[in-house]
Amino acid sequence: MKISQVSVLGLFALLFLSGCQQGTVRPDGTSPDMTDNTGQFGKDRRTGAGDVYVKLAIAYMREGHLDVALKKAKQALSVEPANAEGHNVIALLYERLGEQDLAENHFLQSIKIESRNSYVLNAYASFLCHQQRYEEADKYFLRALENPLYKTPEVALTNAGICAARDTNPQKAEEYLRRALTINPKFPSALIQMAQISFQQGENLSSRAYLQRYLELAKPTAASLWLGIQNERILGDQNAVSSYALMLKNNFPDSREVLLLRDSKQ
Repeated sequence: MKISQVSVLGLFALLFLSGCQQGTVRPDGTSPDMTDNTGQFGKDRRTGAGDVYVKLAIAYMREGHLDVALKKAKQALSVEPANAEGHNVIALLYERLGEQDLAENHFLQSIKIESRNSYVLNAYASFLCHQQRYEEADKYFLRALENPLYKTPEVALTNAGICAARDTNPQKAEEYLRRALTINPKFPSALIQMAQISFQQGENLSSRAYLQRYLELAKPTAASLWLGIQNERILGDQNAVSSYALMLKNNFPDSREVLLLRDSKQ
């Protein structure tokens, strides 16, 4: 495990995109490095005593070793109680473990320590959306976007769009996603969300275009291929349907989408 490659801020930037949408879609991996902390509008943060444990906690969490990750996160806070990123990591762990009250407590402690840290605010907003507290989530996404030094605003904008869609507000979702793509036209997660929204609104040519742009930048998922199948059936391109179906069956033979494909043919 190469601990030096773990990015604390990168985890916070990307966390929601992997958990709040159907057919998990992950961004392209570009994210600010831990050494570029813009949380307090550019004020440099010295390396804290708990940072090494935070890095270890993130590495173990990414590998699915939540018990070890929790232990390392607790060590981080035991040696540095005011480590905002340590509170974020332990909050994420508690959320995964179903301890929502403990998770929220640590998110709020992190925000208290670094009230303008866009990555922290995005993380908490994502948590609130998971709890279906949509209005509160939207406020924290907007707070994250207030920081002019935030290097990846397209992440918070995409998360806000996903959250608005879950709150059955497709117009607001589209506004956020278009803003994300204005900032970063090659952000895969925003592209696949726009493909989905366009499909739901019956804008099949737009959905096709967004999906094609997405597939040029990211590996296909079962959900994205199923979307392509449904869309091309409506557009009448049987060759495209067959191509998407073949990729779906070959790459995701045990997926729910393969079952949907089989059922749709009967």
